[in-house]
Amino acid sequence: MMPQCMWKAAPQTVCLSTHPLSSFNSPLPNVSGPILSKVIEYAGQHKDDPPLQPEEEMKPKSSDDIEDWDREFMNVDQGTLFELILAANYLDMKNLLDLGCKTVANMIKGKSVEEIRKTFNIVNDFTPEEEEQIRKENEWCEDR
Repeated sequence: MMPQCMWKAAPQTVCLSTHPLSSFNSPLPNVSGPILSKVIEYAGQHKDDPPLQPEEEMKPKSSDDIEDWDREFMNVDQGTLFELILAANYLDMKNLLDLGCKTVANMIKGKSVEEIRKTFNIVNDFTPEEEEQIRKENEWCEDR
């Protein structure tokens, strides 16, 4: 049976068969079932959004303009957040990809290097000497 397009999420179309999602058989090797369900939930919420115009796509983005529903939607564990970002990229869903990236940017914003490492479980593999050298080379970009 040919898939029937159920809704359009700017600027992409999400097509579902007339069968329940559990019987939907389409090769999406990079997207798990639970993540696909979240992607479909997002697409359903944004089905009436107007498509982005080319000039809007080129404008600088702000991480402060996240709608309440989107903020709550992205209030997930880090693993799910990163899987949503990967799925949005794989499925070429620019709006969802931007939302995921804004969410990560907000997780980083205003934090020290040590806080960012802790947030994302990043191991510091620099020696104290290397770290000091890097700090000196980049002190121009520190808030003062």
